[in-house]
Amino acid sequence: MSTPLLLVDGHNLLYRSWFGFPARIWNRARDADRTGVFGFAALLRKAQIQHAPGHEIVVVIDAEDGSQGRAAEDSDYKANRAAPEPGLIESLADIKRGLDACQVRWIEHDGCEGDDVLATLTTTARCDERPTDIMSADKDFIQLLDDPHVRLLNTGLAEANRYTTSADVPARYGVTAAQWPDYRALTGDQSDNIAGIRGVGPKTAVRLLAGSATLDQVPAASLKSTWSDQWAQALRWREMIRLDRKVDLPDNILTGVPSAELPRAAQLLESLDLW
Repeated sequence: MSTPLLLVDGHNLLYRSWFGFPARIWNRARDADRTGVFGFAALLRKAQIQHAPGHEIVVVIDAEDGSQGRAAEDSDYKANRAAPEPGLIESLADIKRGLDACQVRWIEHDGCEGDDVLATLTTTARCDERPTDIMSADKDFIQLLDDPHVRLLNTGLAEANRYTTSADVPARYGVTAAQWPDYRALTGDQSDNIAGIRGVGPKTAVRLLAGSATLDQVPAASLKSTWSDQWAQALRWREMIRLDRKVDLPDNILTGVPSAELPRAAQLLESLDLW
């Protein structure tokens, strides 16, 4: 299948939709906030027009219990995240209805974070040599850019900076895509409440990982004693940051059929009786 693929990080797009509009979008009775579903539909349509005409679009959504596996490894994982605002997560039900109406496939796999499902679908597409764009602002997907067929697309950036490729990673961050979990384990990831090694910033991390080294290959002599004391924790963080590329998914998720042109958001909400 040679049809290009656009994999959409559903929760990332939902949060961007919910918080990215200057004013709330209400139904006509003004008793239901439609910002999430309207924004999702509008931003996805814009991405299709600008970046993915003729692509097969698949939206991936975090399972409710998706983070439990990593939280079992480290109770601090995502523990800093505040409870979602009322109505935000509830928007997902209407978003799924809208995707169904547009015949856009979506997947919410029990027990899995969406990131792992996206990683698995990316790996499947690579086996078929399909050009694949991952639409997300989450930098953890950089680790999947170890193939020229895969790009990371952040439509929230200026147009010239929206794509990240495997060739861009060393120039921007000083490490390779394959080293990304090692790099993040050292420097931390505030969004997932991964602290990183105290006293190790990006420049020091790049120095420690010079020559495409992994954490296992960093010479003990180059570590301060305080870093050595935290090294076992860094190794655990790295495993949490690494995405699972072998999630057991149904065989028919990717069809190779280009998605139809998406309707305008207002038109979609009208058809779903959400106004």
